[in-house]
Amino acid sequence: QVQVVESGGGLVQAGGSLRLSCAASGRTFSTYAMGWFRQAPGKEREFVAAISWGGGSTHYADSVKGRFLISRDAGKNTVYLQMNGLKPEDTAVYYCAAAAAGNGAMGLQETYDYWGQGTQVTVSS
Repeated sequence: QVQVVESGGGLVQAGGSLRLSCAASGRTFSTYAMGWFRQAPGKEREFVAAISWGGGSTHYADSVKGRFLISRDAGKNTVYLQMNGLKPEDTAVYYCAAAAAGNGAMGLQETYDYWGQGTQVTVSS
């Protein structure tokens, strides 16, 4: 089992920045990848970014490329999502997820086995 807990959400003006954190605990040695997803009101949950547990591979949704950066602090078992140039359309609940050992596509929700409770990000215009 792996537990993930998100933090760092909040209210920010358009053009601003936020950094989300995701702390993983438990059997993290068997983790394959960590990902961020988001769900806006009335919309399906969508992929945002992902990083392999070793940190050597990252993936981003086209909508956030060049604005968001995913990184990992191995010593703290924590993954970060640095969000710059925020837009009102980035408003959503952001979820962190962990994938157990495997080789599924990091952009697919089905790849992930453990999910956090989510943290709200609101971008005002």
